[in-house]
Amino acid sequence: MIDLGDLRVPPSLVRFELLKEDARTRARRGRLHTPHGTVETPVFMPVGTAGAVKAIAPDDLTRLGASMILGNTYHLMLRPGADLVGELGGLHRFSAWNGPMLTDSGGFQVFSLAQKRKISEEGAAFQSHLDGSAHLLTPERAVELQETLGADVIMAFDECPPALADRAYFEASLARTTRWLHRCVAAWSRSRSSLFGIVQGGLSLELRRRHAEEVCAVDLPGYALGGYSVGEEPAAMHAGVAEAAPLLPRDKPRYLMGVGTPLDLVTCIAAGVDMFDCVLPTRTARNGLLYTSGGRVVIKNAQYARDAGPLDPACACYTCRTFSRAYLRHLFVAKEISAMRLNTLHNLHFFLDLMAKARAALEAGTFADWAAAFTAGPAAR
Repeated sequence: MIDLGDLRVPPSLVRFELLKEDARTRARRGRLHTPHGTVETPVFMPVGTAGAVKAIAPDDLTRLGASMILGNTYHLMLRPGADLVGELGGLHRFSAWNGPMLTDSGGFQVFSLAQKRKISEEGAAFQSHLDGSAHLLTPERAVELQETLGADVIMAFDECPPALADRAYFEASLARTTRWLHRCVAAWSRSRSSLFGIVQGGLSLELRRRHAEEVCAVDLPGYALGGYSVGEEPAAMHAGVAEAAPLLPRDKPRYLMGVGTPLDLVTCIAAGVDMFDCVLPTRTARNGLLYTSGGRVVIKNAQYARDAGPLDPACACYTCRTFSRAYLRHLFVAKEISAMRLNTLHNLHFFLDLMAKARAALEAGTFADWAAAFTAGPAAR
């Protein structure tokens, strides 16, 4: 075991309030209080990788009901630079988003660079994907960058091993990630942000349990599960999260990083997860794949060329209230920029509305039945 020494964490700027737990599943209804507002959980956070959610503006996000968004430290440190963002008032002011914000430490992006990075005890040396310039991201630097950006919630710097890495790799990686967490805590100012720790371990319950014990031994404002949806089958991921989520403290927010599809969200809410982020709804929207109550729609398909009906008759978003499938197909095939915006508005509405329905079901005590009906329905496929 690692000696915690003087790693004692004072009261956090972020506070989690557990409001209700479902009687038949592990689903939870909660409330995350932050300096920039209150977030109702379970929550899905749209991803604004480079300081913007692609194809839409902050006022769109507000109308959609988004309460918290995510920015990425790796991309922002490379362009325009965290110092510049800090000089201009921080990421909230720079991007004109006044609500709560979380930043990823950049660890996942660095470790996904494969041939362009080298891991050591000090940190991760890597080459920029933009211009090939050399950089070193350490736990201390990751915390400094995120606090300069000004996020309400910042993430500890960790290594995200491939899901199918061998046991020796996992053993070394988890031990290093724990040491890096302690360095993050030592660098964290506490007065500018709230630090969440990240539990890794792949699909091994033994490794997840051991790493959860190490990470949760440090009293932090929240904890995350990393290293899921990185190559494993969805069923394996669902089973892993169902085992790992209860390992995190009951009275702290539980964040599942980088997941996922509507089915993933409902399944993992039932496992006890409170917070989610994923690029899926925005990325698929730009590629013409749309989520509806009747299942996925590939809008470029010729079958929609003369379809005068709305994309989803059950959807109340601007896109569905205003335009036909035929028009949306025309915009996409013609490569009109507005296709990306209208598709993105719809997909994000679908994901955010799904979370609102999950919260309502939790409040009504009907979550288990609601989740079962959703999972069996066309929208989950």
